[in-house]
Amino acid sequence: MDMEELYETAKAKLYTVRTSRNGKMGHVAAALVTDRGNIYTGVALDLPSSIGFCAEHSAIASMVTDGEYKIDKIIAVYETGEVLPPCGRCRELINQVGEDNYHCEIGLPDNRTAELDELLPERWDAKYFI
Repeated sequence: MDMEELYETAKAKLYTVRTSRNGKMGHVAAALVTDRGNIYTGVALDLPSSIGFCAEHSAIASMVTDGEYKIDKIIAVYETGEVLPPCGRCRELINQVGEDNYHCEIGLPDNRTAELDELLPERWDAKYFI
């Protein structure tokens, strides 16, 4: 699956819902494909009191629930259709879920991509890999 198909898969999952307490859900959707070719999706929950999680977290949790850990490609899409780069927390989650994920392809704005190692160049855990 190429990044454009993954983008369309994520975009199809967008459904913004506003909660009664100024929260928002489904306004960011993510899609990932594993090394086995399986596709997982998720949406963001942005709720008051810092409760919630990113769309990438949701997609990754679904993947892990099915016993997979290696991400080949991942992309997140905002409700306007714009591609969002993963936040720092998501980048670290992608890395920690599977060591090989350090080389997964990340969808970025303007039809660009980068491997995770380009977005996380200074590993905090490098001393463990000496």
